[in-house]
Amino acid sequence: MRFATLRDGTRDGKLCIVRSDGTRLADASHIARSLQQALDRWDEVEPKLREFDADLENGRVATDPVNVGQLMAPLPRAYEWIDGSAYLNHVRLVRKARGADLPASLETDPLVYQGGSGVLLGPGEDIQLADPLMGLDFEGEIAVVLGDVPLGTRAEEAMNHVRLVTLANDCTLRNLVANELAKGFGFFQSKPATAFAPFVATPDELGGAWHDGRAWLQFKVWHNGRVVGDLETGPEMHFSFADLLAHVAHTRAFTSGTILGSGTVSNADPKRGISCLAERRMLEIIHSADHQPKTPFLRAGDRVAMEAFDAQGRSVFGRLEQRVVAG
Repeated sequence: MRFATLRDGTRDGKLCIVRSDGTRLADASHIARSLQQALDRWDEVEPKLREFDADLENGRVATDPVNVGQLMAPLPRAYEWIDGSAYLNHVRLVRKARGADLPASLETDPLVYQGGSGVLLGPGEDIQLADPLMGLDFEGEIAVVLGDVPLGTRAEEAMNHVRLVTLANDCTLRNLVANELAKGFGFFQSKPATAFAPFVATPDELGGAWHDGRAWLQFKVWHNGRVVGDLETGPEMHFSFADLLAHVAHTRAFTSGTILGSGTVSNADPKRGISCLAERRMLEIIHSADHQPKTPFLRAGDRVAMEAFDAQGRSVFGRLEQRVVAG
């Protein structure tokens, strides 16, 4: 199944189920008013939602065309947004870019931070940029939505708590990062609102592309209409979602509706391109004669789009496309 949240004037929107071709949706709010309500009552409502999904596929329910402009983030506000950094090529490049040492535990202990979850952007909402000198960057990643997660959940149990999968644009204000981290208290101002794709999918919707705690998809990224990334999300995700979830649950429990991100999708082969500008800038520093970056960060008027495809070429989560505007 795939779900979307239709804008209806309320904070949490209206739950809809999306047809398999991604072109039409049906109002499912008679089963659960919002996606969060569905997650809170998952064991009760999942069978009803699957029955309704079958009716949708067989043309037995009324539908409307998908209009991304009418969609909110699938969870417009979440209880928690936790982001990892499971693609180690990205960690190595951005750390080098700001002259930071790699942690000794890089390959054994996941990096995570907790971002803002009260305001999450929909798939077509603008990115506001107050000051170009802040160094706005996009970051494409895979994310999962969790059910209730008990304290002490182990990796071998973790995937039982994954309810949904999607993709996100977790923007960063790069020029604020170094000073914030130098304080020894983590990201805050450098992490503005995160945006999410139109659809969330149950793991079984991915078929064979969901295994080993990873989504094995082709991930495309566009900047101002040009493809800048054609990446693989599976092979180089060093820590699986099971690893990340076990790590964050070591000392805490989590409630249904918590979102957990993979961190920026990154492949070591430079021909695959990028899902953030910081990596391109780092490669320019390494390989240019003057060791200076040439690629600017995002500016007002720029557009960023992201989409993930399965082996059959289907857009699994729909297209996330945003414009940068002066804040």
